[in-house]
Amino acid sequence: MQDDDTTHGPLAGFTVGVTAARRAEELGTLLKRRGAAVLHAPALRIVQLADDSELLAATKELIGHAPDVAVATTAIGFRGWIEAADGWGIGDALLETLRGVELLARGPKVKGAIRAAGLSEAWSPGSESMAEVLDRLLAEGVAGRRVALQLHGEPLPGFVESLTAAGAEVVVVPVYRWMPPQDLAPLDRMLDVTAARGLDAITFTSAPAAASFLGRAETRGLLPEVLGALRDDVLVACVGPVTALPLQARGIDTLQPERFRLGPLVQLMCSHLPAAARILPVAGHRIEIRGHAVLVDDELRAVPPAGMALLHALVRRPGWVVARADLLRALPGSGSDEHAVETAMARLRSALGVPRLIQTVVKRGYRLALDPSADTECGR
Repeated sequence: MQDDDTTHGPLAGFTVGVTAARRAEELGTLLKRRGAAVLHAPALRIVQLADDSELLAATKELIGHAPDVAVATTAIGFRGWIEAADGWGIGDALLETLRGVELLARGPKVKGAIRAAGLSEAWSPGSESMAEVLDRLLAEGVAGRRVALQLHGEPLPGFVESLTAAGAEVVVVPVYRWMPPQDLAPLDRMLDVTAARGLDAITFTSAPAAASFLGRAETRGLLPEVLGALRDDVLVACVGPVTALPLQARGIDTLQPERFRLGPLVQLMCSHLPAAARILPVAGHRIEIRGHAVLVDDELRAVPPAGMALLHALVRRPGWVVARADLLRALPGSGSDEHAVETAMARLRSALGVPRLIQTVVKRGYRLALDPSADTECGR
């Protein structure tokens, strides 16, 4: 038998939310290549500050009084800083200043931006972690030293406070800021789907995006439902520990790859999501129940939401009869007409392609036709 993950991709049948503003297309493509259905809603937008007085003032201050160390945190931010300085006619002066300081790069993409500007980095952490950058600076000793810190869309209070406490003078360089998206409709839809447990997983690639996602949920009065879904039913994957902080502060467990990159993030989901799928032997077939689809043997079968609701209700009591009234309550927007159960059940059977997977028990309800050996294991 051909392996289903080889045929369909390890994320086939799962719906994954993407909240990124930058690199959303790259992340979405990685997920789709592995079979996932992707729902994208940027939780933030990036606002460049080329005309911002704060950035101009910080740049002039550093040119007039050069730092001992400069820390570049993101490639887009570093490039934006150089481009803004060029626009003000002080680009060459800024490059000359940075040429004479100890220039630290948070990761390989930042190194690329530094070298593209004709500069050379003194050091870059293997972990791409700001925590490792901080450890190095503190180990070197920063008392009496002037440190320039290019921010990446949000303040780094713990970083700045640690350096200041150790005796450094820190000059922050705010190159761009995160702002709420101009069109909130996609984000609101993502929140509604999350609250309704319509996502199997959601990804975050920045702490501001996570904070914005939760903040919008709170504004709309959906925070309890969203938090409940994220804690119990939706896999939350973050690109790194800093990104995870706003979520962990709300008691949400997160997955994080060892390397803080999109590829390892997707690979982590490829191992965790299928592992959580329910697998049962039913009527001589192997069924694997995923988010919006079912693998019947090695064939992926898409199932409509009402059908998945019924299937989940049956799977909670595999092999046992589930009454029509209980199945009616499981249906989205359930009313009082049990005929809705019969209609949804007919569509579910059609979607599965093997009607005998679900048995009708006259005057009682329906049951999964669990194989006899599985019945014994389930204690029947």
